[in-house]
Amino acid sequence: MSRQFYQIVGILACFLTFAGIYAQDTPSVSKICLGCICEAASGCNTTLGCNGDVCGPFRITWAYWADAGKPTLNNEANTNEGAYANCVNDAFCAGRTVESYMNKFARDCNGDGIINCDDFIRIHRNGRNACTAPLNNKYENIYKLCMQTFG
Repeated sequence: MSRQFYQIVGILACFLTFAGIYAQDTPSVSKICLGCICEAASGCNTTLGCNGDVCGPFRITWAYWADAGKPTLNNEANTNEGAYANCVNDAFCAGRTVESYMNKFARDCNGDGIINCDDFIRIHRNGRNACTAPLNNKYENIYKLCMQTFG
């Protein structure tokens, strides 16, 4: 085999190694995780509607929805006046909003070296820039009980 062949193989091996390292996907938000975030946020009450600046069973703000890419219910235009409320008051569209938000802002908030639901709940409740702060006890206890029961 020629020297050039080994150089190409070596370059290809390096490329594949680095591509594997840098192309690792953000862990997805499992259905159980979504359910437990919903449970902690509102008892997963789908009839709450909007109250102040939060709406729906996940208690999502307009800014959170916008940061998540403004997903909509039934392909409604995200520029429609009711698009935000229509989506986040629907459990499935709100769940997609949370998934999109986590795909964009996921990080290790609790310092355990793993990005998982324990981080997603903190990002959801405390915000992406304050996720290292502890959860309030009631919220955290509801979340932990849910994860112990269903996770």
